[in-house]
Amino acid sequence: MARRRKKRRQKVKKKVRFGPRYRLHFRRRREGKTDYRARYRMVLSKKIRAVVRKSLKNMVVQFVETRPEGDHTLSFTKSTELVKYGWEYNRGNTPAAYLTGFLAGCKAIKAGITEAILDIGPQRSVRGSRIYATLKGLVDAGLEIPHNPSIFPSPERIRGEVIAEWAKKLKEDNEEYYKKQFSEYLEKNLDPENIPKAFEEVLKKIADEYGVEVPSLEEEEEEEWEEE
Repeated sequence: MARRRKKRRQKVKKKVRFGPRYRLHFRRRREGKTDYRARYRMVLSKKIRAVVRKSLKNMVVQFVETRPEGDHTLSFTKSTELVKYGWEYNRGNTPAAYLTGFLAGCKAIKAGITEAILDIGPQRSVRGSRIYATLKGLVDAGLEIPHNPSIFPSPERIRGEVIAEWAKKLKEDNEEYYKKQFSEYLEKNLDPENIPKAFEEVLKKIADEYGVEVPSLEEEEEEEWEEE
């Protein structure tokens, strides 16, 4: 009897899931592009959203305002813009993510935006990830965005010192693998050990263009933070 009841329950669940009462999710939810629950809460806040998205090669930051007729983009920044400031390295790594965030923050403030809320969409929230390196750049530019400081990558990762140290060690221990791992840089005559220096130079150029101080990336003491 117990087995028959279990089979009946399984059949009922299957009919509910694929039957006439099954509700198909919105297309963008099926494609993994929009988290509608999170979006609904953010829209209710009536605040500008700092939309951060990442790919293997680039970072994108948009400041979006929700209006009755739909979303309106107030400011758009892509990591490809770092090239004009002299950044020749990977545009999707942690240092580039921070620089993109800092540039996006400077542009947003110039456009009259002073505060926002972070929108990472359906992307996974991982402490120390490129998304939060971008957020660190936005905050250092002067924007007010609710956050927990513990989610930021370390200053050594943001400046690219970790990459430089690893490249140096790899070059000494396994030169063949070093050439394979950094082949894209070596073809352009770029030394991966110079990433921290290039980072500082690009950061200064962005700060000078927008008339702001170069932010200090020294390790800060964590403060107590409460979620609103």
